[in-house]
This record gives sequence, C-alpha cells and structure tokens, in this order.
Amino acid sequence: MKAAFVYTPRLASAGFPDHVLLPTRLQYVYELLEAYGAFSHSQLLVPRRARIRELLAFHTPEYVKAVQSLSQGKEGVDPACFNLSADGDNPHYPGMYETSLLPVGGSLVAAMHLVKGTCEVVFNPAGGHHHAAADCASGFCIFNDVVVAINSFLSRGMRVAYVDIDAHHGDGVQEAFYHTDQVLTISCHEWGDFLFPGTGSVEETGLGVGRGYSVNLPFYPGTDDGVYLEAFHQVVPPLVRAFAPDVLVTQLGCDTHYQDPLTHLCLTIQGYCRLVEELKGLAVRWLALGGGGYEPGVVARAWAAAYGVMAELNLPDRIPTSFRESYGLSRLWDTEGPDASHSQIEEARRFARHQVERLQSLVFPYHRV
Repeated sequence: MKAAFVYTPRLASAGFPDHVLLPTRLQYVYELLEAYGAFSHSQLLVPRRARIRELLAFHTPEYVKAVQSLSQGKEGVDPACFNLSADGDNPHYPGMYETSLLPVGGSLVAAMHLVKGTCEVVFNPAGGHHHAAADCASGFCIFNDVVVAINSFLSRGMRVAYVDIDAHHGDGVQEAFYHTDQVLTISCHEWGDFLFPGTGSVEETGLGVGRGYSVNLPFYPGTDDGVYLEAFHQVVPPLVRAFAPDVLVTQLGCDTHYQDPLTHLCLTIQGYCRLVEELKGLAVRWLALGGGGYEPGVVARAWAAAYGVMAELNLPDRIPTSFRESYGLSRLWDTEGPDASHSQIEEARRFARHQVERLQSLVFPYHRV
C-alpha cells in the first residue's frame, strides 16, 4: 500500500500540561520510525490547523467559542458547562484551542490524500480523539477529529466503516452516527463495568435507520491475545466485508497492552499487530488514527510496528542503536507476556464468546451475515 505518516514536532511540544496523555509519546513514535529509516520508503505529511467551519461540521458553535475563550484566558465562561475543569480529566489551559486544532487538521489532511488517491493508507497518530461530544470535552478529548474526518468522507458521498480497538469505548463516534446507516461503527473495548466511559454494551446497536450499524464488542479484564483475536475475527471482518465501505477509518489506541497503567486488558505488541494486519486486509482506502496508550515505551513500539504493517516495512526486532541509547528500548516485540492464570483466561474467553453470540443474534441479521 502507498503509505503516509502525519507528523510535525509541534504535536509533541504542546498538549495537556503534566497530563497522563503525554504529547511527547508522538515524538517517540516518529523518532523510532525515523531510526528504522521508515520515511525513505513512505511519505511524511505535515498537519495543518483545522478551520472553524470544519469543526462546526460536528461541534456546536457554543462549544467551539467556549474552548476559544478559555484558551485565551477570558472570563465569563463556566468550564463545567463543557466538561472542562482545572483538576479533572479535561483541563483547560492557555493555547488549548490552537493545540487541539492540529490533530483535527492532521486527520483532515490524511483524509484528503485518501480522497485524491495519492495514498492508500495514512496514519495520524495524533488523532483518534474518540470521546469528545458535539458540545463538550470528554476522556482527554477536546475536539473529535474522528467524526470531523468521517464527515468529510460523507460529504463526498462515501460509505465509511469505523473500527476502534482502543481499550476505551468509542462513545463519541458512536453517538455521532447512531442514527445513520452510512457509517458502520465497531468498537472493541474493555467492558464498561470496569472502565471509562462505562458504555459500549452489545445492546447499543443504533436507532432508526441506524439500527444494526452500531456494534460493540466488550472484553473482560484479563483478555489476552488469543481470546481477543478469536472474538475479533468472528465479528469485525464479516461485518466490514458485508458493509463494503469506500474507506476504512480505524482508531488504534494501544492501551490494550498488558503494561498499560490505566486499563486491564492483556494484549502484547504481537497480538496488537495481528489486529492491525486484519484491518489492513479489509481496507481499500484506510485512515488510521492514534488514541490511548499511557506507557510511552509501549506506544512507541506498538505504533511503529503498526506503521510497519501499513507501509509493508520489515522492521527488525532489534531497535536501532540511536533510539536504543536515547530511550533504553532494545526490542520491538514483547519478549514476555502477561501473568494471567488459567482461570482468568477462561473467564475472559467465556465472556467474549457470549458477547459474540449476542452480536450474531442482534446485529448480524441486519447485514445478512
């Protein structure tokens, strides 16, 4: 596939101050790929700031104006009305508005290259802000670049399949397209009884003409590569193929990794990349976005390996010396795995099989699968 990667150093130097969603993790991914020589074999795209009219294709004018005002330190706006807080998950800070425009613009730049056919797959690791709602922030996400990018495809008459493999439910994207059959949304995530945002049950299947086009595959804490891949393979490929999209959009959060400090799934880099390989096999045109991932070394390895799949690069397991000496990472692939008991894995397997059976009953008939 003709592949491209979206990056500028500005993405790694601005963001949530002292926040778990470290913007420098994007720098690590870029530098690791550069050390591998990846950009001599694929295209490097520079993002731009999204325009207000592009934001307004999804977000309300009141919310956009509030983010602008808080970013500039103006008084008269109650942050709590927009789920923003100095101490919560979504802190407001000087320059927040301009910083948040860049990932959205990056996803739109990527989308345009796919529409024009200059690329077949574009990875914007700064994107994937899947929690933001039309009128408020949520889950570290200010503007929902995923929805804005999908809307840009829809405005050109294209059908979109969206697959989200972040550990957290892609609730903002689901909500945006809950009433339409032009977007198939599939979210694979940790069960909401254990993890934010607490949504994403198999019973959330869409409304009106959108019934059957919102798909959720929750997993039990402790789910490992084998359990996840078995369920994923039974649900995602048959539905995406039946839907026959013009473009595939994916959110590739890597917080499913067993070393992630915020979640409870137990995937390895190898398992994660097998998912990416499955997605590649479903794509004609593919917009790949980042997302969660809160252990910087895991993020660097997972997203570098994922881009290797996209661009068909044979990345050696031994990490190049220049990166190894700077960041202390020596191997691309995991040499160890999660420490889960047999009973934990079997509990996760039983749970996953039940979710698959429910989806096959509730959703598959809408797609004649």
